[in-house]
Amino acid sequence: MSHPSTITLEQLNTASPAQALAWLDGLYEHSPWIAEQALTQRPFVSVAALKWALVQVVRQAGREAQLALLRAHPELAGKAMVSQNLTAESSNEQSTAGLTHCSPEEFALIQSLNAQYNQRFGHPFILAVRGPRGLGLSRQAIIATLQRRLHAHPDDELAECLRQVHRIAEIRLNDKLGLSPSQGQQVWDWQETLAQFSEPDFAEQGQLTVTYLSDAHRQCAQHIAATMQACGLQDVHVDAVGNVVGRYPSCYEIDSCSSNTDKLYKPKTSVKTLLTGSHYDTVRNGGKYDGRLGIYVPLAAIAALHQAGQHLPFGIEVVAFAEEEGQRYNATFLGSSALVGRFDAAWLDQQDAQGIPLRQAMQDAGLRIDDIPALRRDPAQYLGFVEVHIEQGPVLHGRDLPLGVVTSINASARYQCEVRGTASHAGTTPMGQRRDAAAAAAEMALAVEARASQDGDSVGTVGMLQVPSGSINVVPGRCLFSLDLRAPSDAQRDALQRDVLAQLQAIAERRGVQLGITPVMQASAAPSDATLQAHWERAVATTGLPVFHLPSGAGHDAMMLHNAMPQAMLFVRGQNGGISHNPLESTTCDDMQLAVEAFGHLLQQLSHTSKP
Repeated sequence: MSHPSTITLEQLNTASPAQALAWLDGLYEHSPWIAEQALTQRPFVSVAALKWALVQVVRQAGREAQLALLRAHPELAGKAMVSQNLTAESSNEQSTAGLTHCSPEEFALIQSLNAQYNQRFGHPFILAVRGPRGLGLSRQAIIATLQRRLHAHPDDELAECLRQVHRIAEIRLNDKLGLSPSQGQQVWDWQETLAQFSEPDFAEQGQLTVTYLSDAHRQCAQHIAATMQACGLQDVHVDAVGNVVGRYPSCYEIDSCSSNTDKLYKPKTSVKTLLTGSHYDTVRNGGKYDGRLGIYVPLAAIAALHQAGQHLPFGIEVVAFAEEEGQRYNATFLGSSALVGRFDAAWLDQQDAQGIPLRQAMQDAGLRIDDIPALRRDPAQYLGFVEVHIEQGPVLHGRDLPLGVVTSINASARYQCEVRGTASHAGTTPMGQRRDAAAAAAEMALAVEARASQDGDSVGTVGMLQVPSGSINVVPGRCLFSLDLRAPSDAQRDALQRDVLAQLQAIAERRGVQLGITPVMQASAAPSDATLQAHWERAVATTGLPVFHLPSGAGHDAMMLHNAMPQAMLFVRGQNGGISHNPLESTTCDDMQLAVEAFGHLLQQLSHTSKP
């Protein structure tokens, strides 16, 4: 049988079953049954469709077959590596990650951790050591991951190992097909480069933190602006609130439409614009992809247009929003609020932890506060707003799906709560005579959890809990806690907050403590525009993936733009359980490649509907 150095999808689709199976030999370690079953579904419309078929075979195989698949894999830096009995694929992967050059101390540690892992879970530790970028993880990263996952729940770890097996197979399949997810790799590299800018106290600890108008924030703005210009965007600038804005002109604006008729038919003054982007600020010790993915995926798609000399019948405006997280000032969505005329002038008097008013911070950064009202966009000039975002949750991750179409951004409400009881001696105050503020707050947190769980898709969180001036031998007299409530619709959110607040008050009365509740934020649900959502659906389908819908439990800039124009979002799968707002936040260059392709498909759809 022929074994070319690389094969094409067309060859794979048309080859005999035996030939096709031979070409895919080694895709899954000592488990040819997976490729054999997947190949019965030929022809595949795309490589993504083939990868999905392989995943489905394993998902449907049953637990025993899945365990056998895991046990077919060698340990990392294990006996098979030492005795040089690895498959060619495994040998290349472990070598790429540097495991063949472990120091004696590293080798001993990995061997010990492997033994502990096998004893706990009954199968080898599996990790795609070539990593999300495909270039190879460091030995330190591999050891840290093994140490972390050693404490996972067995069911969770089985699922994670299977996902790592699929990632290994994905990289191997790319090699067999001679494919390189170049646009996804570019997006990855852009985000890695941007992550070098972090505030000093955090950078010293290897952490990423970029809060509004810090030096790191302003460095990010300059770097994003330079990338926009390199991708062909024009009129790149930092606006009056610190957003980085650039525009890729339409064919009408540069006289490059397909025909003179087109040019004459559509006056430049009536050209509409697609608005896209996301935020570049971070939470403290956050991840590299939250927000930033939604800046760079569109830029990668636009860079491809620019390289091809192609312009569309509409302009594309990319906005890297300066502030979304509310970390330095209590002014969440500050960047996008200015674009819809909702910038609150009262924010200017807020002070950060160092006592610096927002007004002063903006003036020190050279921003012209008087120009903020002029940032408001005219909805009539826009096709709408689309945002790409890492999911920040486990849904896509759990379903092994790279992309998901967002149906709505959940409604939310936030409060700051204060419980006042009586501080008293811990040794002399009988249990029945206490007015314990912390115990009351703990019961309240459990009540939030119980009520939110009743809805199935509502969530309630007490994320901050403090006992000011607390002491080990004092019954707490005061407790502060935050309350975050979210639900898919305004009506469901309203019912949730009504019930929760009533229960908190009832607990306070029964325990004889006082409860103060201060509203902090309330945001309405933002359902996706039906037309834009349909464009995302077709874009995902065109990649060869199944179309999966899900709501967004997190707030996004799209929620603010929803107040002025149609909006719809695309989610990209996160790794490590879908964790976000955390250094472990991650996604792969292959998933980002699919996001760029989906964005390109959306642009082409809009090109057809936007022609005169």
